[in-house]
Amino acid sequence: MPQRKGLMPTRTHRVVIPLAALAAVLPLLWHGPSCGHDFDFHVLSWLEAASQLAHFSYPRWAYTPAWNAGEPRFLFYPPLSWMLGALLGLGLPWHLVPAAFTWIALTLSGFSMHRLVRRYAGGPAALVAAVLYLANPYMLFTAYERTAYGELLAAAWMPLLFQAALAARIDVAELALPVALLWLTNAPAGVMGCYALAFVTLARLLLPRADRHGGSVPAMGRLETGLRVFAAAVLGLALSCFYLIPAAIERRFVQTGMAVISGMRIADNTLFHHMPPSPDNAAHDVVLHKASVIAVGLLASIAAAVALARGARPEGRSESKVRALLPLVLLAGLIAFLLTPASLPVWAYTPELKFLQFPWRLMSLLAAILGVFASLAFERLKLAGWRSAALAAGLVAALIALAWPDFHQSCDVEDTVEARVALFHSNRGTDPTDEYTPVTADNDSIRHPPQQTDPPYWLVPASPDPAGDAINTPAPANVEPGPAPSSLALTLTTPEFLILNLRQFPDWQITLNGKPVTPCPEVRDDGLLTLALPAGSDTVHIAFRRTPDQTAGMAISGVAALIALGLWRRRAASPAFG
Repeated sequence: MPQRKGLMPTRTHRVVIPLAALAAVLPLLWHGPSCGHDFDFHVLSWLEAASQLAHFSYPRWAYTPAWNAGEPRFLFYPPLSWMLGALLGLGLPWHLVPAAFTWIALTLSGFSMHRLVRRYAGGPAALVAAVLYLANPYMLFTAYERTAYGELLAAAWMPLLFQAALAARIDVAELALPVALLWLTNAPAGVMGCYALAFVTLARLLLPRADRHGGSVPAMGRLETGLRVFAAAVLGLALSCFYLIPAAIERRFVQTGMAVISGMRIADNTLFHHMPPSPDNAAHDVVLHKASVIAVGLLASIAAAVALARGARPEGRSESKVRALLPLVLLAGLIAFLLTPASLPVWAYTPELKFLQFPWRLMSLLAAILGVFASLAFERLKLAGWRSAALAAGLVAALIALAWPDFHQSCDVEDTVEARVALFHSNRGTDPTDEYTPVTADNDSIRHPPQQTDPPYWLVPASPDPAGDAINTPAPANVEPGPAPSSLALTLTTPEFLILNLRQFPDWQITLNGKPVTPCPEVRDDGLLTLALPAGSDTVHIAFRRTPDQTAGMAISGVAALIALGLWRRRAASPAFG
């Protein structure tokens, strides 16, 4: 029976998807934010970035971590998530920012999945698949349990990557965009996305041609497909070079190895692994068990969806669609293997893969694969009218009802958004991040609450042996703590050491009386910057300089942006051009 006009508008997804995302954040609006694993880190990043953006300064150094000694986190953490959080904080009350960020990330995820699956399924089935994706258990685990906001936002780009990678004719600009977005949102997502793209492309090139099985003939040759994917990957990486090049070159200046210590290593996080008994390891095992259950559920759901899709034959084309999506089936199988201890050699010897830390992060790919095959399976229901919207509403309600009680993390008084904002605006500083701590610094040596934290600066009389006790002299007691000033004028009667409550880092540009100077080569245990000052009037200026690698990255990204813009304009002028 033909569907009556008006019962199912073609753009219903534009209303249903944002409402489904709103349903997922209603618990956050009602009960307050979930203070998950990464909550403090992201809230502080947003506050730091908002403060600097308000002064028209692009953030590179975070000033309040390490109890005001600072760290270069903005050089190494991709910019899109902290930039979005900062902009939201400039326009909304801070206590609403986590919920607003989550709503935007989930809404974008739903729209991108809908865009992907509309190629394979009708509008009603695509709508339900999009809602399933934005509220799938791993997405809610990331939003509620982990509050890993960078990973949450990166989930919006995974469907765009698959859409462009599976196209009959690869569009270089269209594929380059999600590659760049993944890297600029979350580094582990960038690594996963590039490896997934390489695997899918290899599968496309090696699998038998579809026409041998009665399917459609590929629109381009295998060599051209490979070259276009390679060009798109290079262009996507080039677009993100303003972040990638400084992060890659300057990471030798920070303690990146702290990201893969015990409990954070691949070997400690395969499916249902158990750490040696201890209070910290018990908490680790609880989280890993939840992630493992979700992973098994996603894999089982993908298998069921593939089986249903093969059994359904809407318009007689389901079988050919499943064949065209065989690279995703193989990718799901590879991920299932990578979640097990048997895959540890792969993790150990594949470049950069160990920095994913948790193999179950690959569930962001599994969730997108499930969305694709779920759309084909939902076709079997022959949804029409508002039944798809009703099914989507029931699905999201059930998933949220199951996830919130198990994943929600209550906030201690000191961890609420209001408390973090008050701490940021105080002079006490905040905790350091181990993997962003300069290699010259030891976080165990820096003074922090409940002890007295360091003042902005202090002076120590010079001694013949600068490497001796003088340079390591602690700050005087009962002095008001705070961050180091960027400019300082002093009048000294004798030569002295100036010790600043600022971590030493190669990107600092320091001038003494108008002339560039370098810090003392003998570094304090806490890594604080130390200058030797002569007697007399001394004026010190400190600024975070733009290094050659940062300039090179910006230049490459600028050229890549012009190339991408040219490709997009040519594509718009000639739809046949790809």
